[in-house]
Amino acid sequence: MPLAVEVKRRENETVGSLLRRFTRKIKRSKILINARSYQFRARKKSEFKKRKDALKRIAWQKEMEKLRKLGKIE
Repeated sequence: MPLAVEVKRRENETVGSLLRRFTRKIKRSKILINARSYQFRARKKSEFKKRKDALKRIAWQKEMEKLRKLGKIE
Protein backbone atom coordinates (compact mmCIF):
# COMPACT_ATOMS: atom_id res chain seq x y z
CA MET A 1 0.00 0.00 0.00
CA PRO A 2 1.45 3.38 -0.96
CA LEU A 3 2.18 5.80 1.84
CA ALA A 4 2.08 8.90 -0.35
CA VAL A 5 -0.26 9.89 -3.14
CA GLU A 6 1.16 11.92 -5.97
CA VAL A 7 -0.99 13.90 -8.40
CA LYS A 8 0.56 16.02 -11.12
CA ARG A 9 -1.27 18.90 -12.71
CA ARG A 10 -2.40 18.22 -16.26
CA GLU A 11 -2.17 20.73 -19.06
CA ASN A 12 -4.95 23.39 -18.79
CA GLU A 13 -6.28 21.81 -15.57
CA THR A 14 -7.78 24.10 -12.96
CA VAL A 15 -6.69 23.99 -9.33
CA GLY A 16 -10.20 22.95 -8.31
CA SER A 17 -10.23 19.91 -10.56
CA LEU A 18 -6.72 19.01 -9.41
CA LEU A 19 -7.90 19.08 -5.79
CA ARG A 20 -10.94 16.95 -6.62
CA ARG A 21 -8.72 14.40 -8.36
CA PHE A 22 -6.35 14.38 -5.41
CA THR A 23 -9.24 13.93 -2.94
CA ARG A 24 -10.66 11.03 -4.93
CA LYS A 25 -7.26 9.37 -5.13
CA ILE A 26 -6.79 9.71 -1.35
CA LYS A 27 -10.21 8.13 -0.71
CA ARG A 28 -9.49 5.24 -3.04
CA SER A 29 -6.07 4.56 -1.50
CA LYS A 30 -7.64 4.14 2.01
CA ILE A 31 -4.87 6.22 3.56
CA LEU A 32 -7.44 8.44 5.25
CA ILE A 33 -9.33 5.47 6.72
CA ASN A 34 -6.13 4.03 8.19
CA ALA A 35 -5.07 7.39 9.62
CA ARG A 36 -8.46 7.89 11.30
CA SER A 37 -8.38 4.40 12.78
CA TYR A 38 -5.12 5.29 14.58
CA GLN A 39 -6.32 8.73 15.65
CA PHE A 40 -8.25 7.67 18.75
CA ARG A 41 -6.53 4.39 19.54
CA ALA A 42 -5.84 4.10 23.27
CA ARG A 43 -2.26 3.55 24.33
CA LYS A 44 -1.36 0.49 26.37
CA LYS A 45 -1.04 1.04 30.11
CA SER A 46 2.45 0.98 31.53
CA GLU A 47 3.39 -1.64 34.11
CA PHE A 48 3.54 1.08 36.80
CA LYS A 49 0.03 2.28 35.95
CA LYS A 50 -1.32 -1.29 35.95
CA ARG A 51 0.12 -1.93 39.43
CA LYS A 52 -1.14 1.39 40.75
CA ASP A 53 -4.66 0.69 39.46
CA ALA A 54 -4.60 -2.83 40.91
CA LEU A 55 -3.59 -1.51 44.33
CA LYS A 56 -6.39 1.08 44.22
CA ARG A 57 -8.88 -1.64 43.28
CA ILE A 58 -7.72 -3.89 46.13
CA ALA A 59 -7.93 -1.03 48.62
CA TRP A 60 -11.44 -0.16 47.42
CA GLN A 61 -12.55 -3.81 47.72
CA LYS A 62 -11.22 -3.99 51.28
CA GLU A 63 -13.04 -0.78 52.19
CA MET A 64 -16.32 -2.08 50.71
CA GLU A 65 -15.94 -5.38 52.59
CA LYS A 66 -15.34 -3.46 55.84
CA LEU A 67 -18.46 -1.34 55.28
CA ARG A 68 -20.53 -4.44 54.48
CA LYS A 69 -19.44 -6.06 57.74
CA LEU A 70 -20.38 -2.91 59.65
CA GLY A 71 -23.79 -2.95 57.95
CA LYS A 72 -23.38 0.48 56.37
CA ILE A 73 -23.91 -0.83 52.83
CA GLU A 74 -25.61 -3.91 51.45
